[in-house]
Amino acid sequence: MDLKIVSKPKKILISGAGLVGSLLSVLLGRRGYEVAIFERRPDMRGVEVDSGRSINLALSSRGIHALEQAGLLEEVRELLIPMRGRALHLSGGNEEFSSYGQRDEELIYSVSRRDLNCLMMSAAEEAKPVEIRFNQSVEKVDFETGELTVVNLQDNSSYRRSFDLLIGADGAGSPTREALLAVNGGECSVDFLDHDYKELEIPPLSSKSGGYQVEPEALHIWPRGGYMLIALPNQDGSFTVTLFMPKQGEISFEKLENPDQLNAFFEAEFPSAKRLIPDLETDFFANAQGRLGTVRCSKWHHENKALILGDASHAIVPFHGQGMNSGFEDCSELIRLLEKHNDDWSEVLPEFDRIRRPNANAIADMALENYVTMRESVADPKFQLKKELGFELEQRFPSRFVPRYSMVMFHLLPYAVAMERGVIQQAILSELVEGISEIAEVDFAKAHQRVTEQLPEVDLTRPY
Repeated sequence: MDLKIVSKPKKILISGAGLVGSLLSVLLGRRGYEVAIFERRPDMRGVEVDSGRSINLALSSRGIHALEQAGLLEEVRELLIPMRGRALHLSGGNEEFSSYGQRDEELIYSVSRRDLNCLMMSAAEEAKPVEIRFNQSVEKVDFETGELTVVNLQDNSSYRRSFDLLIGADGAGSPTREALLAVNGGECSVDFLDHDYKELEIPPLSSKSGGYQVEPEALHIWPRGGYMLIALPNQDGSFTVTLFMPKQGEISFEKLENPDQLNAFFEAEFPSAKRLIPDLETDFFANAQGRLGTVRCSKWHHENKALILGDASHAIVPFHGQGMNSGFEDCSELIRLLEKHNDDWSEVLPEFDRIRRPNANAIADMALENYVTMRESVADPKFQLKKELGFELEQRFPSRFVPRYSMVMFHLLPYAVAMERGVIQQAILSELVEGISEIAEVDFAKAHQRVTEQLPEVDLTRPY
């Protein structure tokens, strides 16, 4: 029997020191790899960096699992604010609370993108041999020679850097992805929504003592059908508020051109929120209008020389809170495959590509669906009835019926499995609530038959 000799890459270069690139460098550095990160932006630990991206994010089980794997979870806990459910601010002025799950541990966490990124960059530099070089723009990739052409943005000088393996974690506009697709003939689509977003702020009760103006342990939503407002808590007592709405049309960003139009719109649609945002006009007209898009690629690797992951290979819209979590899960899964294949990257890269792409496509689809859920369905009594029934079926059949939201947010099942089972479960729920208005009217004998026949038992403890 021939003995296979596995040669580990001596030099791994990562393009991008964002959340995914930083976490991956920690994991690889602790595995003994020599890693260098090239980051186009300056070091955010010393300067303010306006990335044009959301200020805070939602961390859930997949991201927590990866942080725990990297030994960073305890440090990160200090940055987290628990959110136990959705606080719905309805059009008539009523407020309702809808829990995410039915167990104490079923919650998600609001976390500052900047604070989390700074923590992980520091952890990466401590996980020697990892080096981060800021203000460095990757301009050209030569896979035949294994060299990058890099421009130092501080003095505009250029130089070359050799690599054994290049990993692109450089975001939705990834130059690494463009170089990879050019050489391997793959295809990539970038589909933008016809909706954009703007960020606003609910300040703390007091600039000196802090305190929250509304319930901090909730994601606040003002659902209005074709558009919505959401708010996530920050540690200083403020909330980051995001307005999502169409770019054009009768109710759209293009119709809010001046303060009078803006104030009239908020007074009519979000009066309770307007009272909480004293700098509405300043925030709205000063802050950038962000775009929302989905990236899908047909191939994520090139031979054993290059890989793209995170937003570089599968950017998604933010409506399921899984952009960061799915990128972190990429890192976790890559390490699992390295352990499985004894660090043979020629085996790891194609298997990673094969496993992760269908799951990335699944969460992209579910995130798009969840936008409709958040801005429309959450206020629908029938939606609430289905959710209540879903919780009841989960209690009765815990190894068979798990609400799709829970599968995505609180477990490690592959996204594609969650989506597939979610379709079946939604059909069962729709059948069971047909013609009824409360859970006491549900035919649970039929429910037992449908669930046991259509939903095989699932092991929630195994991610893959």
